[in-house]
Amino acid sequence: MNEQLNFTITADGSKTIFNPAIGEHYHSRHGALQESRHVFLQSGLNYFLGDEIKEASVLEVGFGTGLNFLVSADHCYLNNINLQYTGIEAFPLSLEIIRDSGYDQYISPQVWRAYAHAYEKALRKETSILPGCQLYIDTTTLLTFQSEKIFDVLYFDAFAAIHQPEMWTEEALRHVAGFLRKGGVFVTYAITGNLKRTMKSLGFSIEKAPGAAGKREMLRAVKL
Repeated sequence: MNEQLNFTITADGSKTIFNPAIGEHYHSRHGALQESRHVFLQSGLNYFLGDEIKEASVLEVGFGTGLNFLVSADHCYLNNINLQYTGIEAFPLSLEIIRDSGYDQYISPQVWRAYAHAYEKALRKETSILPGCQLYIDTTTLLTFQSEKIFDVLYFDAFAAIHQPEMWTEEALRHVAGFLRKGGVFVTYAITGNLKRTMKSLGFSIEKAPGAAGKREMLRAVKL
């Protein structure tokens, strides 16, 4: 494991990584797993899917360990939902770190094995993880990311603005929001007055949704 990255046990027993160069953990210390499930799967993907839709394309800003992908892919695998997933990650983790995360205990064995087997390939090109599940991790920065695809759901999981303010600027949000279709759902763990004003100015209806453990509220926005 990179000597600068260290695993930390969060309140729900799941691991996260502390990055001293940024000064922040990859996930909430109140529970990495519960945050991923609540903010991104339940409040994002499942909100979009509702009871009828059986396929979705997701774009994630800040792929990191892939925990958000794993809980999403596992849900889709168990419910026969087709998933196309693209992550943006300028500093991808090694497969060794991924394997040491312990996330295999929270998802179906089939999903974990497929992810671990295909992870490095997905860093180079779109890869079939399982039937009906595609993954591509673009190792570029947010502002240089380009795609011909238009996505249904956008997971915005960058480090907090206090540590990485450039990720939360109007320019950055405008750029990434351009890859979301009308009716598409933007979700993030954060909620600030500036973020709400920016998303509204970009043509989104905004909602204060209940936050994950440790946070009273989070932001969900739908592109008009």
